[in-house]
Amino acid sequence: MPTLIINGESKEYEKGMTFEEIANEYQPKYENQIVAVYYGNRIRELMKKVDRDETLSFITTADEIGNNTYTRTAIMMLIKAVRDVSGRQPAFTRVEYKIGNAFFCSIKGDFKVTEAFAESVQRRMQDMVDDKLPITKKGYPLGDAIEIFRSEGMDDKVRLFRYRGSSEVNVYKLDGFSDYFYGYMLPNTSYVKWFKVEKYHDGLLLHLPSRKHPDQITESEPREKLFKEMVRASSWGEMMGIDTVGDLNDAICRGDFNDLMLVQEALQERRIGEIALKIFERKDVRFVMIAGPSSSGKTSFANRLAIQLRTYGLHPHAISLDNYFVNREFTPLNEDGSYNFECLEALDVERFNKDMVDLLNGRQIEMPYFNFVTGKREMNGDYMQLGKDDVLVIEGIHGLNEKMSYALPSESKFKIYISALTTLSVDAHNRIPTTDGRLLRRIVRDARTRGATAKHTIAMWDSVRRGEEQNIFPYQEGADEMFNSAQLYELAVLKQYAEPLLYAIKPGEPEYFESKRLLKFLGYFVAVDAQALPKNSITREFVGGSCFKV
Repeated sequence: MPTLIINGESKEYEKGMTFEEIANEYQPKYENQIVAVYYGNRIRELMKKVDRDETLSFITTADEIGNNTYTRTAIMMLIKAVRDVSGRQPAFTRVEYKIGNAFFCSIKGDFKVTEAFAESVQRRMQDMVDDKLPITKKGYPLGDAIEIFRSEGMDDKVRLFRYRGSSEVNVYKLDGFSDYFYGYMLPNTSYVKWFKVEKYHDGLLLHLPSRKHPDQITESEPREKLFKEMVRASSWGEMMGIDTVGDLNDAICRGDFNDLMLVQEALQERRIGEIALKIFERKDVRFVMIAGPSSSGKTSFANRLAIQLRTYGLHPHAISLDNYFVNREFTPLNEDGSYNFECLEALDVERFNKDMVDLLNGRQIEMPYFNFVTGKREMNGDYMQLGKDDVLVIEGIHGLNEKMSYALPSESKFKIYISALTTLSVDAHNRIPTTDGRLLRRIVRDARTRGATAKHTIAMWDSVRRGEEQNIFPYQEGADEMFNSAQLYELAVLKQYAEPLLYAIKPGEPEYFESKRLLKFLGYFVAVDAQALPKNSITREFVGGSCFKV
C-alpha cells in the first residue's frame, strides 16, 4: 500500500485508488472545489490512480491550474452540447476569444444561432451535469489519434499533429465524443456547476467563474470595442489562411513565411496609419494617451504612431508617465511591505495635470525625470513648450484612467488601448490565452535587456496581472481606438529564444509546472529565424534588433 504525505501527515492508500476518491475525503477541509492534485513533481488529474509513495497536495478552482481545468471541461461540454442540439444539422464550434470571464464561440452550420438555440445548449449542458457523465482519457499512437480526429471532422487537429514530436496523443472522450485538449480535465461533468450560455452576435458566449469567485458566475460589462478588435484580427488571419498553429506550420514549411510576415506587418502599419489619421482629423487633440498591459509592445507602437503622425505634418513628442513617479519614500506599499508601483497613488497626479495644463495654455515647463536608481525625481533642464502642430504621445499604465488626466479637456485627449490580443489558436477547440503570448514576450525581453531569468519573470507574473486587472482592463472600453499588437507569426519566432530560458527551471522549483506547460505549448510550433523581420517590427521589441530605443 503506497504511503502518501498529505498536509504533512503520512497515510496509506490502496494501489490503484483514484485521486478523486482521496480528494473527496479531504474536500470538507477546503473552501473551493478540488479539481486536480500535485503528485510529487507532477500534476495529476483526478481520474488518475495512486501507484507509489509520494507527497500529495490539492489544486482547487481558486488556483490558476484549477480554474483552467474547470474551463477546459466546460468548453468540451459546450462543444458536445452544440453537436447534440444541432442534431441532423451538425455544427462546428470554434472557441474564439475570451471576453472578460466569458468565452466567445463561433458556430458554423446550416442554421442561425438564436436565443432558443442558446437556451437548448444551456439545458443540454445542465443535463450533462445532472447525469454525471464520465470523461475518460486514453493515450493513442499518433497515427491512430489522427484517424480519430479525422473521423470527427477535426481537420485542424489533423494538421496540428503532423508536426507532433511525441509518438502518443491523449484523447478525451465524453458520451461518445472524442477530442483533444491542451491541458488537464475533470473526471466527470458534475464538477461544472456554474456556467451560463447566451447568444452573442452570431455565436455563443459561455460565462464561467473567475479564480477570484470560483463558485459563482461573474458576468462582465459588455466589451464591444474589444470584441470588434478581436474580430478584425481574426479576419486578417482568415484572409491569410492562418487560423491555427497547424496552418502556420504548413505556411512555414511551404516556404511562405516571408510573404506571411510582410503582409502581417503591412496590415499593422495600415492600422496605425488609420489611427494617426483619426488623430489628425480631430484638430483639438494635443495629448495622445496610450495604455496597455505588460509586454503589449507599447514603445514600438508609440514610435510607429509618431512616424505616421509626422506624415500629416504633426510634431509628436514622447512622454512617459514613469517620470511622474513620486519619490520612493512616498510610494504606497503592498500588504507584504513591497512597493506598489502600479497603483495610481504611486504617481504625482497633481504635478502631471499642472504641467499638462500649462503646456496646453502655451506656457513653457521643465519636464521631470525619474531616476530609478536613486528613487528620486530630478529636474535636468529639459524644457518644453507646445507649438501649433505639436502633440504629446503619453505612455503609461494609467493613461486611460480619467483620474490621471482629470484637468485636461476631453477634446484635447485621444486615448488608445493596446494589447497583444492573440487570435491564433492551437486548434479550433484550444485557444491561445493572450496572457501566454505576453508572458513569453516578457520572458524573452527581460532576459535580453535586464538579465532576468525565466524563473524570476514567471514568479512575478501573477502580481503583474493583478495590477493590470485593477488599473488597465477596467478602462479599456473608454479608449477612442484599440490596437492589437499580436502578430500571427511571433510565437514561431519567440520559440527559439524562450525554450532555453524555460529549460533552465528545474523540477521542484515553484515555477517548474508553468515552464513545463509553456514548453509543451511551444512544442506545437515550427520555429523560424528572426533575421527576416523588419527593424521596426513589434516583435523586435522583444527579440532585439529594433530601430527604436526599446
